[in-house]
Formats: sequence, structure tokens, C-alpha cells
Amino acid sequence: MATPLMPKATAVWLVENTTLTFKQIAEFCGLHELEVQAIADDEVATGMHGQSPIGSHELTAEEIKRCEGDPDARLKMMARDLPGPVTRQKGPRYTPIAKRQDKPDAIAWLVKTHPELTDAQIAKLVGTTKTTIAKVRDRSHWNMQNIRPRHPLELGLCTTRDLTAAVAAAARKKAKSGAAAEKPAAEAEAAAEQPAETA
Repeated sequence: MATPLMPKATAVWLVENTTLTFKQIAEFCGLHELEVQAIADDEVATGMHGQSPIGSHELTAEEIKRCEGDPDARLKMMARDLPGPVTRQKGPRYTPIAKRQDKPDAIAWLVKTHPELTDAQIAKLVGTTKTTIAKVRDRSHWNMQNIRPRHPLELGLCTTRDLTAAVAAAARKKAKSGAAAEKPAAEAEAAAEQPAETA
């Protein structure tokens, strides 16, 4: 269940301004029941200003009244008509300075573990250049003696979804090119056998 944007502040407001049970408030705000009781006893969130869930369009006054009348009822958050956050898809990712030195390790792991990946796919996954990939591949990188193949997920340089998608795309491409290479060879064999059969 979705929780309010500011759960503790919302819980403070609901404790101060409604007769809802601690359980109802805890379930709505995603807090523990004892934490809501501590808010009511001024042991937690002292001095915190309450955030009205009505003002922030998370609840309606009718919904609060309905649940005040029935202690077993659960508060239901209002449906939001706002669009969700847009994730940025295009463009290079920023890699912190501390993680930049880990890129050759990730490249070495990808080259060793998934040789079917193209340089462009590795560059997109790790966020590096084809020159660096070529130098790691032919072992002429300036820091080659210190490079240890390490998983790029472990280093935080790519996501599982991106890695599995790249590996699957490389496997599809390899299977497609393998099937295309077998087809002319099979046709050549059939053509070679055909004159021998007619003779």
C-alpha cells in the first residue's frame, strides 16, 4: 500500500486532529502501532508540525469520518491523477570519481565472461569508451597489472536489467548470424550433391 509523502508528519496531524485508532493511523502511514502511540504520548516527533493529508490530497474528510465511525475500517488513499516521475533514458550517465577506477575491472569481467558482447554494448553498459575496451581486451591498458575482473553489478556500474538485456541481445544476434552462416553452407552442400545424384 502507498504511504503518505511525509508519514510521521501525517501521523502527528491524524493523532492531533482525529479520533482514529493507533492501528488505523499506523497502517495508513506505514509506521508501527507503538510508534504512533509514542507520537500521541509526545515521546517521538516532539515539535514536529503535522502535515494535513486532506491538504495534500492524500485523504478526504469523508474518508476520515468513515473510519472514525468504524474502528476496523482502513483508510484508503485518494487516487492520484498526477503523472509519475519521468526517468531519464538517453545520454551518458554520471559516474562518481571513486567508481571510475573500477571501470577497467568491469570491462575485464565482461570481456572474459561474455565474449559475445560487442564493444558498443560494453561501452553502453559500463559507460566507457571503445578505446579503453580495446586496450583492456588486448591487455595494453596502462594499469593492466592492477586490473582484476569484477562483476559490474557488484561495482554499481550497471543494473541487472541492463546486463541481462545486453547479453540476451548479443545471444540473439549470435544465433541469427550463426543461422545465416549455416544456410549458405547447407545450400552449397545441397548443390554439390545434386549433380552427383543426376549423373
